[in-house]
Amino acid sequence: MRRHLEATTESFPIAGSFTISRGSKTEAEVVTCTIGENGFTGRGECVPYRRYGETIDGVFEAIRAMAPAIEQGMDRLSLRREMKSGAARNAIDCALFDLEAKSGGARVATLLGMADPAPVVTCYTISLADPATMATQVAANAHRPLLKIKLGTENDADRIRAVRAAAPNARIVVDANEGWTPANIEHHLAVAAQANIELIEQPLPVGKDSILNGISRKVSICADESVHSTDDLLALRDRYDAVNIKLDKSGGLTEGLLMKAEAKRLGFKIMVGCMVGTSLAMAPAVLLAQGCDYADLDGPLLLARDRVPGLRYDGSLVSAPQPELWG
Repeated sequence: MRRHLEATTESFPIAGSFTISRGSKTEAEVVTCTIGENGFTGRGECVPYRRYGETIDGVFEAIRAMAPAIEQGMDRLSLRREMKSGAARNAIDCALFDLEAKSGGARVATLLGMADPAPVVTCYTISLADPATMATQVAANAHRPLLKIKLGTENDADRIRAVRAAAPNARIVVDANEGWTPANIEHHLAVAAQANIELIEQPLPVGKDSILNGISRKVSICADESVHSTDDLLALRDRYDAVNIKLDKSGGLTEGLLMKAEAKRLGFKIMVGCMVGTSLAMAPAVLLAQGCDYADLDGPLLLARDRVPGLRYDGSLVSAPQPELWG
């Protein structure tokens, strides 16, 4: 039976709202790619991100535009060559992985020559708010092994101190989402060091981060918006200590695995991150997160409703997907 590709758009409500320095959202809007062949079906989910010029409609149309090539048998490596990185390619790539696993009767991990994936500890994200509100949210989640705090304002020092006071023993990473400036970054870095923060994501805007190579620090700095694909890594060695690999940026698990290998070769610490999406989007990222320094795969924990079946979360410990979900 000839292959058939379909794309659908879906919306999943967020429990409350999710706020970063660029704004708030109350729902996760996703695009799902489904590829069927010989009675088997593979699925992949992506989350278009406006920060990178993506829209739901644009990503939907980009996936549909690849239907003729995919239906004629295009594989993942050809897809990587022919389609730019980003959310649309991610959905197709992960759907092809899922289809290959289901049609071959083997898990994706086995196809990749990996050991059985182990559960990984994920960050749990605290949205940006005033210091008192963030402290309350942190205190309610202080039992979690790893917290991620959204920052990105002119005065985040009070927020850093407040969340540390609320969870004196927790491991904490912070994400400034490009919200700091050359004028305040060294002050914020000093406060973060005093508060025993262990990682800071993307403190400065893309294109304005070259000053990082001249700033000494006691806290590791991780590239997020500044890194999308394997080709970006080499130029970042002089300014970042770690990189955040997200499948919606890299354009799929195929590229994500190449990025992971190259990042390790170059000596970066590695975080595997996510947009706010469902368990279908997180599932391939759990495989990618094996052996990495940080996982930030809490998207389904932030939703009021997830896919069924979804990933299994025991607190902040997320297990590899069951085949009914993906892979």
